[in-house]
Amino acid sequence: MITTKTKPAALTSDRAAQIREAYAAQRAKGLRAKDAAEAAGSSEGEAIAAHAMPLLAADTREASTLQVQPLQAPQGGWIEVLKALEPCGPVMALTRNASTVHEKTGTYTDLSASGEPGMQVGLAVGEDIDLRLFFASWHAAYAVQEASAHGGSTVLRSLQFYNRAGRAVHKVFAREATDLAAWGALVARFACAADVDAAALPGFDAPAPRQVISVPADSSVDVPALQSAWAAMQDTHEFFSVIKNAGAERQQSFRLVQGRFAWPLAKDSVTQLLNEASFAGTPIMVFVSSGGCIQIHSGPVQRVEPMTTPTAQWINVLDAGFNLHMRTDMIANVWLVEKPTSDGIVTSVEVFDGHGDLMAMFFGARKPGKPELAPWRALATSLPRLDAQAVAA
Repeated sequence: MITTKTKPAALTSDRAAQIREAYAAQRAKGLRAKDAAEAAGSSEGEAIAAHAMPLLAADTREASTLQVQPLQAPQGGWIEVLKALEPCGPVMALTRNASTVHEKTGTYTDLSASGEPGMQVGLAVGEDIDLRLFFASWHAAYAVQEASAHGGSTVLRSLQFYNRAGRAVHKVFAREATDLAAWGALVARFACAADVDAAALPGFDAPAPRQVISVPADSSVDVPALQSAWAAMQDTHEFFSVIKNAGAERQQSFRLVQGRFAWPLAKDSVTQLLNEASFAGTPIMVFVSSGGCIQIHSGPVQRVEPMTTPTAQWINVLDAGFNLHMRTDMIANVWLVEKPTSDGIVTSVEVFDGHGDLMAMFFGARKPGKPELAPWRALATSLPRLDAQAVAA
């Protein structure tokens, strides 16, 4: 039986007012936007929507440090908004999940998409902005301006895209070198009409706790067939169909080919990987997915720094043009994975949190048709491995 999700309820004026008040109080404490929204009892998307212009009287908007303009999905799909960013010049692209934030500065170029609007799969393959886009989960978008919480004239400008659960799938931030006239023209082009009925704006599902990924019983997986199909791969993109056809979940597939194509690594392997790549100048690729976007960095990493706060532990890459922030205290499993291709073995290090969600993937920098770099393979295969019994089924 096919089930259809009901449309999320529109945000009411009363709830919007409650969220704005609670959100402002949490931001005043220094919390980041996502954390402030959750502390206020909403998703980040709903908190941003609560500040949307059509929902507020003009005097209330003037008093708020957060100015939000809802954007309408173009006839050609959200890809049209991203294509319109090219005249803006350098901006910062941000893609995050519950544990990891990936930030790249560059210009949006070489964008394309295929499929019907609303269900498109897209690509951005510019020199710096490298994205894989899955628009089926893009639900709502806003142009956001936020005044500095510390006073002064600093204004943070961004485009923010959310799924129906109110989780950010992608964000774009203006930077000092951004052409703000082009940015303003983009916002004006895609803005919802000022007199739009608030009920017509996208609503969001009620906040729900994260669920642990469901894993089928090992006995339901044809392990010999899985291993045979794995060994026959000619391209890393075949991996998804290999495990789907076998009926296996991602980490489960690693366990079931463990010792042949996958090996569990120590939790601190990510820190070691980044430090060694920095010391040796080994170029790497870093993939982070929000569910609606995969953002990729290709190149060296230089400044790698840990950070401990009262509530979290982080490993950070703080380079010009690329920042990575990963919650190391959320790492549950790390895997070294080998996938056969027509260009030879491709080696990855894949990092998962306690819910079974993929935090990030690391590869050696590589172009299609070229074998992976020997220094990367040497680095990845030297990372400390766990005993085969250390990863529970």
